[in-house]
Amino acid sequence: MKKYLGQHFLKNRKILEEIARSAGLFKKDIVLEIGPGHGELTEFLAQAAGKIIAVEKDRELIPFLEEKFKNQKNVKIISGDILKIRNLRVKNYKIVANIPYYITSHFLRTFLEAKNKPKLMVLMVQYEVAKRICAKPPKMNLLALSVQAYARAKFIRKVSRGNFSPPPEVDSAVIKITLGRPAPQAEKILKIARRAFQQKRKMLRHSLKGVEMPKRYLKTRPQELSLEDWKEIFSNIY
Repeated sequence: MKKYLGQHFLKNRKILEEIARSAGLFKKDIVLEIGPGHGELTEFLAQAAGKIIAVEKDRELIPFLEEKFKNQKNVKIISGDILKIRNLRVKNYKIVANIPYYITSHFLRTFLEAKNKPKLMVLMVQYEVAKRICAKPPKMNLLALSVQAYARAKFIRKVSRGNFSPPPEVDSAVIKITLGRPAPQAEKILKIARRAFQQKRKMLRHSLKGVEMPKRYLKTRPQELSLEDWKEIFSNIY
């Protein structure tokens, strides 16, 4: 285990199976798996999907994975950092991954804003981060709004730290993010929201001083607003 890579391998086979099932896989599906580790989840994915592309950053694990799946023609092992690979030509795909927690925000931004977006993502993330991503008013936050501007987020289940080897210091959770059409002018809406969340304890009339908006929003705080509310505020400005 390499601590700097954030490696914590999920060992509970029932949970591994549930993760694969949550992706709703069919034989026609292409799955991009990030950080296959020892290939425990890869086994379940390979049984359900037509093709698995498993990208592993730890070069020392590549020979092990290649040997393990040498007789499974629908599994392709790639050595590399998913955040740096630029020539991964895959279309109409799904992502299933137990990602290192320290890359969560960067990972989400990369794939939510990509030109070639996945159809959906089933991810293992830190439990508290999962709750933030799936939040609703009055507990909204900028991360939740950023995800919901591009997709629908659903909390699948909590996974206690004891299911991993070695166990992380925090509990985890599985979430499902189903991508669709981004909200119109998503980046501009998020730019306005970002200003408000920088002073999230203040009412919008103070944090967005000078911005024209419907009166009912003047005394609200950013965490109380849904994506639809931000769309309305944006449409009132432009």
